[in-house]
Amino acid sequence: MALIVHKYGGTSMGSTERIRNVARRVAKWHDAGHQIVVVPSAMSGETNRLLGLAKEITGTPAPRELDMLASTGEQASVALLAIALQAIGKDAVSYTGWQVPVITDNAYTKARIQSIDDAKVRKDLEAGRIVIITGFQGIDGDGNITTLGRGGSDTSAVAVAAALKAAECLIYTDVDGVYTTDPRVVSDARRLKTVTFEEMLEMASLGSKVLQIRSVEFAGNYRVPTRVLSSLTDPLMSLEEEASSGTLISFEEDTHMEQATITGIAFSRDEAKITVMGVPDKPGIAYQILGPVADANVEVDMIIQNQSVEGKTDFTFTVPRGDYEKALNLINDSVKNKLGAGNVIGDAKVSKVSVVGVGMRSHVGIASQMFRTLSEESINIQMISTSEIKISVLIDEKYMELAVRALHKAFGLEQG
Repeated sequence: MALIVHKYGGTSMGSTERIRNVARRVAKWHDAGHQIVVVPSAMSGETNRLLGLAKEITGTPAPRELDMLASTGEQASVALLAIALQAIGKDAVSYTGWQVPVITDNAYTKARIQSIDDAKVRKDLEAGRIVIITGFQGIDGDGNITTLGRGGSDTSAVAVAAALKAAECLIYTDVDGVYTTDPRVVSDARRLKTVTFEEMLEMASLGSKVLQIRSVEFAGNYRVPTRVLSSLTDPLMSLEEEASSGTLISFEEDTHMEQATITGIAFSRDEAKITVMGVPDKPGIAYQILGPVADANVEVDMIIQNQSVEGKTDFTFTVPRGDYEKALNLINDSVKNKLGAGNVIGDAKVSKVSVVGVGMRSHVGIASQMFRTLSEESINIQMISTSEIKISVLIDEKYMELAVRALHKAFGLEQG
């Protein structure tokens, strides 16, 4: 008997019939003798509906109240799933994040988990109950409800699995695994049987929406075996078939190290670029520009500082598109005049495309092949960033899908 954590996304919980299917699937695992903890998301569209109501009242709702509001979506989901399990004869109990409790910091709408008290959950599991815990949320040190940000239910599930030392965390979604790229962009994208945590972390950070980046970080740091699989299959399919389906996020890199190219192509439409022109080229200039941006809780990704000309340089960085106006206004209002900079220009119509693979460590020529492929499609590269296992480029958003298709073909990712 193993302790298994199931996580179900909003699509999986999107109707009462789908909730019944989740209950049947969970019951099947429980009937096989496993201890089961379930972490569901809010029903599909519910979080957007709730936040939309707040925005109808005011354009600037307080973050604390947004968390109070948004947390109710998951509370409804866990109660409905518990009811569905009880209706088929299973002893199930639901808890909110603050009942467990899941302790977080107080960064409303973007809170981070600090600890999870597993005593209550373990007691229920030992009594044979199925435990259902709200994802996406917790409680801070002052007793305020917090949420973890978009995709936070994945993080909650992996964190619960880590705290309970679960044998595996199964992330059920509306796709049947991790693909070489988004099949909606490349029709012959191929499902991967395994992917390393390093590769998955890069793909998540670079725009792949299959898993939320913090969930991958948790899984890698706490060595939680994690599998991505579909919740839209027959809930009564054999346990053996289901347990080996989808994509396993693996700790082992050996099977990948000798691959000649890469594992996948990731992309993000959620990008914006800001350039501060004519800033003094002196020590500390990067901090003076980016420090206030970080203090405003805006994440910075790609960064370029140009060659100095007559003591002046241009400084360019990217931010999430949703934070573009905030960051641009901050630079114009608080940074530009203080530094004696020239113009501040921005572009919210850019996208990032990346090639990812641990095979890069042992093979040369990946960058040149990538750049040649983009050149042949007349796609201009605006920025480049690299790590040991990825190369990312920033391009005009209108060429993003063309770039993804061309790179997928150039590296032969459809061949398996």
